[in-house]
Amino acid sequence: MTKLSDRYSPQEVEKRIYAWWTENNYFSGADKSTLPPFSIILPPPNVTGSLHLGHALDHTIQDVLVRWKRMSGFNVLWLPGTDHAGIATQSVVEKDLKKKNLFRTQLGRDQFVEKVWEWKNQYGDHIVEQMKRLGESCDWNRLCFTLDEGVSKAVRKVFVSLYEKGQIYRGKKLINWSPGLESAISDLEVEYIEVKGQLYYIKYPLEDGSGELTVATTRPETLLGDVAVAVHPEDERYASWIGKNVHLPLTQRKIPVIGDESVDREFGSGVVKITPAHDFNDYNLGLKHQLPQINILNKNGTLNDSCGVYTGLSVVEARKRLVSDLEQQNLLIKTEPHTHQVGHCSRSGWVVEPLLSEQWFVRMKELAGPAQRVVESGTITFEPESWTKTYLHWMEIIQDWCISRQLWWGHRIPAWTCLKCLKLTIAEEDPKRCQHCAHEELQQDEDVLDTWFSSALWPFSTMGWPEETETQKTFYPTSVLVTGHDIIFFWVARMIMMGLEFKKDVPFRKVYIHGLIRDANGKKMSKSSGTALDPVKLIDEVGADALRFTLISQLAAGRDLKFSLPRLEGYRNFMNKIWNAARFSLQALNDFKVMTPEEEAQLNKNNLSTHDKWILFKLGVCEKEVEFYLNQFRFSESAQSIYEFVWHQFCDWYLELIKPSLQGPQNSERVMSQWVLAQVLNRVVRLLHPFAPFISEEIYQMLPVKSKACILEVYPTVRTDRSLLAFGDEASAQTMDIVVAVITAIRNIRGENRIKPGLKITVRLSPSDDKSQKILGANKAIIMRLAGLDHCEVGPAASLSKCALSPIRLHSSAVDVIVPLEGLVDLKIEVQRIHKNLEKLKRDFVTLEQRLQDKSFLKQAPEEVVRQGHEQLITLKSQMSTLEEAARRLS
Repeated sequence: MTKLSDRYSPQEVEKRIYAWWTENNYFSGADKSTLPPFSIILPPPNVTGSLHLGHALDHTIQDVLVRWKRMSGFNVLWLPGTDHAGIATQSVVEKDLKKKNLFRTQLGRDQFVEKVWEWKNQYGDHIVEQMKRLGESCDWNRLCFTLDEGVSKAVRKVFVSLYEKGQIYRGKKLINWSPGLESAISDLEVEYIEVKGQLYYIKYPLEDGSGELTVATTRPETLLGDVAVAVHPEDERYASWIGKNVHLPLTQRKIPVIGDESVDREFGSGVVKITPAHDFNDYNLGLKHQLPQINILNKNGTLNDSCGVYTGLSVVEARKRLVSDLEQQNLLIKTEPHTHQVGHCSRSGWVVEPLLSEQWFVRMKELAGPAQRVVESGTITFEPESWTKTYLHWMEIIQDWCISRQLWWGHRIPAWTCLKCLKLTIAEEDPKRCQHCAHEELQQDEDVLDTWFSSALWPFSTMGWPEETETQKTFYPTSVLVTGHDIIFFWVARMIMMGLEFKKDVPFRKVYIHGLIRDANGKKMSKSSGTALDPVKLIDEVGADALRFTLISQLAAGRDLKFSLPRLEGYRNFMNKIWNAARFSLQALNDFKVMTPEEEAQLNKNNLSTHDKWILFKLGVCEKEVEFYLNQFRFSESAQSIYEFVWHQFCDWYLELIKPSLQGPQNSERVMSQWVLAQVLNRVVRLLHPFAPFISEEIYQMLPVKSKACILEVYPTVRTDRSLLAFGDEASAQTMDIVVAVITAIRNIRGENRIKPGLKITVRLSPSDDKSQKILGANKAIIMRLAGLDHCEVGPAASLSKCALSPIRLHSSAVDVIVPLEGLVDLKIEVQRIHKNLEKLKRDFVTLEQRLQDKSFLKQAPEEVVRQGHEQLITLKSQMSTLEEAARRLS
């Protein structure tokens, strides 16, 4: 039998194992199969990106599901892909060109797009290779890119279809505009940053000379686009002025005073300026009151020709100049420091400007209706369910979607303007002539589609749509979508709409929403603060399995998780523990002869030791828990069940319990222990595989009991292991639980009283019933060996003076573990130590009790914190009682 190396080396193992999996095509799903299908579409990461911890979490969840389902007898497809990421990719290539003193405008569109393709072909697989480092078992033969020919064909077909139905149109609306990119951007690309600014109080004189209104604004430069001032109709200060006009400062215009319930009477002066072309709230209010729209900005963020002396100035320059002019004309009353959130373009860093612009839009109300109903009916479910309300709320307030971007990299809008009749031709294939007048001179729209447009089609465009394919027949709808809550609206909702519109079915049945990764203190990770961690570097340091297990073990649906390096180190230790346990087991199984099914059928349960029956019973409990939790998408609980069984029951106890029989003569007891060990070790690596695929596959290949590959094995459940688990029983499990509890209690007393580990001691075990008496008597030798005793009495308690006491109450049994301390420790010093600890506990108790009685604390503290505080009080009280009793015994 091949031996495992002395130390686990993740780098060597991971590279070799992954290459072996891919060479043997173990990740491939079959378009035709008799097995039930299970499919997931990987949310396509940006082709410019590098793997970050958010990806690592998202992809680990999916890989756990995929590997589990593959081992559970499903025909699995995990379809990978990357996103062309219009803005991000164009920005990266433009920066590269700038280093060579080149600009895209110099190259022209076609040559620039060629440069982007060159960059993509050179660097675009970087993130794919990083995903492989994590162990992702995607069907790489089907890797897609959002600008692939097949996807592009689907994009054009959808655009033309929606246009012909009147659901895509071109119009002038207020959109997010990045002056740095000179393009429209999505809400997701707007990053809000807290800015320390000013609140400017400006006079707006009434036309009739009867007074003035004071308007408070953070953006005085936009007053050049004001078309009204608004007050709350029930504000007694201003209600009588509704319907009058005011002079717009620094201009020759007059604008009306209007009343609207949306005005916040408490903000500033209670009077707001209305600038429909440069503020989203004002835009909607302007439509409501049929106000004109005045655009004051050029595409590059400077003020346009309508702004008189301010024309050509940047927003910042115009603000300074305009404030100075207001002061000179005695129109600026005062300024106040004001901290507020300002939207910035996440790609260029420029302040985002709401801008009135001619763009392409999708009408969303009609598409949203069916997408709302499939969630209301339960056809699609969210996990956790709380996100259902969020989704449905967004569907209720949905606005038309701006789908055009002023970029060169992406799906160019399939719309051509005839240079003769000026009408539009919308077509799937590039047209040779105008569909209205047959003129042959056509000019294609310069804009490209929002990246989210092609992403919305991802579940079926990647499977060959609009052609009818076997892939779609087998794997559409997909089984589950795993994603973060930040893109429920941008991606999840739009995929549902497009799936229903073009496939007449939902794109997935379940949406699993996970939280974001934060640092150990619960703060957002960022490069600027030095808290961002590179998962690839972490894999280099501790291995992919340790990182995967760290992420999955903390996962609670919908909640953010705190990532810490000490926890990662702890799970690296877990991997080393597994490795060392496997090394010991394989050495012990060196002469093990694998039994035939006929020989196994002749095995007698009565020939198994109590601890063999115990570990098989515990294996069954673990298998039952893991299957239940995985079916419930409770990943952390499933990982913790495996961790508890492998570390504490299998490694810490079972391997210690069977050492005498494994090291003894070749008899029936040894044969049975070897058989149980071989079977349990086989199940351990199979249970681990979805969570820690590399180390489990490496160990599996060394096992005496195995098939071709762990990745192809059957996932252990109480059903698949019915015959094996029948050798375990609850009575034996309860017996060993009591034995383990007694040994643990003795070890704890040793530690608490600082008794040297190698020192043999005397222990009295006082059972309260016959059943416990028999258990302790039958297992006395095991207790003495593993607890390090030279003498063990089983009987009445006698005197507890100068003794440490640990009562055990388990499975309706009661045992007092008593350790005489005289001669082992300095009792006087020990009592002093107990009193010192007791005083600290009392101080902690008083401090916590006072805090929980503080009304201001109770008012501000989260409910969970208060609940935990009360639980801690109970714990402190119990600990004080225990110490007081111990001090009395030792005094």
